[in-house]
Amino acid sequence: MTYKFSPSSLSLLKDCPRCFWLALNKNIKRPDSIFPSLPSGMDKILKEHFDRFMKRGELPPELQQLKGEVKLFDNEELLKVWRSNFKGIPWTDKKGNLFHGAIDNLLQKGKKLIVLDYKTRGYPLKEDTHEHYQDQMDIYNFLLRKNGYETEDYTYLLFYHPSKVHENGDVDFHKDLIKIKVNIKNAENIFKKVVQVLEAEIPAPSEECGFCEWVQNSCEIIKK
Repeated sequence: MTYKFSPSSLSLLKDCPRCFWLALNKNIKRPDSIFPSLPSGMDKILKEHFDRFMKRGELPPELQQLKGEVKLFDNEELLKVWRSNFKGIPWTDKKGNLFHGAIDNLLQKGKKLIVLDYKTRGYPLKEDTHEHYQDQMDIYNFLLRKNGYETEDYTYLLFYHPSKVHENGDVDFHKDLIKIKVNIKNAENIFKKVVQVLEAEIPAPSEECGFCEWVQNSCEIIKK
């Protein structure tokens, strides 16, 4: 049996191995929950915003501190594919498992690429906020390298959070550009663990998994 993965599906493994195993092996997925539409809306207009600058060969205000060092990746056709949730940047391992990830944007420094990812938050950053996205950034860089592209050993996260509402109702967003080091070995280990979990017997649930706890409690009540 072969599998298809994306960074979002792999995050489920970290959240709960049992839920991950059931979703990929038995197609038993967690119930849908309410997901805020603001991040998706912001993602769309941010890509349009950055693309306007890319077509002019310029950097947007958020990246002016990088002026002279990098430029926005300007292969529009390739970027369109890599941004697609259905295609993304693909790689197939020796067992036929397909890994793919859809990026937000790329910077280019000479011949090397730098992943740029947008994040929308409701509050200012904490000291460790960027660490929650390490796996995702490592995977993107791993996939690019597997496709023959050189990447720098770092990546950028661009955070937006609301900071002020004007009298007319317009909202200002504060921006934070965070540079983090890439760990390709981490991505390799994630892929190895994923396959090992799926090819083994159903694992124990995570102690913090509310879904598995609800199922267990429900079954115990029914048995009584």
